[in-house]
Amino acid sequence: MSKIETDYLIAGAGAVGLAFADTLLSETDADIVIVDRHGLPGGHWNDAYPFVALHQPSAFYGVASMPLGSDRVDAGGLNDGFLELATGAEVSAYFQRVMRERLLASGRVRYYPLSELEPGTDGGSHRLRSLLSGQQTTVQVRRRLVDATYYGTTVPSTHRPAFPVADGAWLVTPNDLPQLWKQSNRLPSNFILLGAGKTAMDAGVYLLQSGAPPDRIQWVRPRDSWMLNRRGTQPLMAFLEEVIAGQALQMEALLSATDANGWFDQLEQGGQMLRLDHAVRPTMFHYATISTGEIALLQQITRVLRHGPVKAIEPEALVFADARVTVPKDSLFIDCTARAVTRRPPVPVYQPQRIVLQMTRIPQPAFSAALAAWLEAHGDNDPARNAMSIPVPLPDSVDDVPRATIVNLMNQGRWNQDPRLRAWIRACRLDGFSKLIASVDPADAAKMAALGRLRRAAEGLPTAAARWMR
Repeated sequence: MSKIETDYLIAGAGAVGLAFADTLLSETDADIVIVDRHGLPGGHWNDAYPFVALHQPSAFYGVASMPLGSDRVDAGGLNDGFLELATGAEVSAYFQRVMRERLLASGRVRYYPLSELEPGTDGGSHRLRSLLSGQQTTVQVRRRLVDATYYGTTVPSTHRPAFPVADGAWLVTPNDLPQLWKQSNRLPSNFILLGAGKTAMDAGVYLLQSGAPPDRIQWVRPRDSWMLNRRGTQPLMAFLEEVIAGQALQMEALLSATDANGWFDQLEQGGQMLRLDHAVRPTMFHYATISTGEIALLQQITRVLRHGPVKAIEPEALVFADARVTVPKDSLFIDCTARAVTRRPPVPVYQPQRIVLQMTRIPQPAFSAALAAWLEAHGDNDPARNAMSIPVPLPDSVDDVPRATIVNLMNQGRWNQDPRLRAWIRACRLDGFSKLIASVDPADAAKMAALGRLRRAAEGLPTAAARWMR
């Protein structure tokens, strides 16, 4: 058994682990070891379906020190007029560059792919095991173990359906769709999307753009989702007034809405929230971000089944708790039911000998991880660090969202009170908006008015917090 020493052992080489390592390199002289079960850096991007892409701009995704993409504004297509969205292949290639050109090139990072951290290890001594050879390595950690896997991200290709699948039923994941013609000599008579989240939306867009007739697509959508309008996520000066207005509206609605549904209604009226079917009130929200062009395309799928979660799949039927729905022979069932992020209770980020990375700004895991590294480097002590790092409880139902929004906004308020941290955020490419806001010309009356509205709305946050957090 070999033995090594390091300052920080990071479990997980996905976006979160790499963003933490990148900022820690910039802010300290620490030595780092990274371990991951995947053979390449990038975490779940290694397992994602081929047509996946970011649904928020590439401009503020990845690690702080290395740009992703070229800040191109797309012309044409469903993302017309908005900043580019890196494809899955581009994101995977980017994280390989981050590992090779930034982390390993520093001389202070060692990377153990296809390896796992043995369960049950704690304290300063840990054990790694190679998934190829079984060889074990003892790692003596001088400072902390960093857990970048707390949320347990899963995608369709790495999960098992929660329902039985009868022999003869034709079930695939979105990963199989681009090569379907190579894998089967059958032509689907019907396409059935299983799941109501962003993966199902992506698969629906892919099918429609690839030529599947809308009337041959069925969509099992037990509950509908609110989605963020991508217009409100653009770190471009041309969109700044809308972005600021959207942030102000979130806070204003926390004071004026009587319940969570009323809060979402106000954001929909203000153009911040979108939904697929105006006749159906959404009951979930997972921060999926979408364009109005994608909404219009997906609304072509009108054969929607709302019987509740699937209980079983048969070759020519879908079985629900309250119904059995017959489907055509040779129907292709597309499993989009993987839960991207496991809902786990928030825990303190900074613990003795351990850092448990969580989202302190939602939905930005990479920024949250980079900020955690900055606080590790510059914070006075763990109580002070934790006071600046309240994990945002991940919402599922709409009723969860106002509380998550308040925690999110209160974190931002604390960060703004620290001049050093405020300066780091303004310079950090993963933030997206602080530098843009700081560059507003005081003579621009419209933008200054929007900023004034935002400041006034922020003054009401303590009142909103007392109301929604009790």
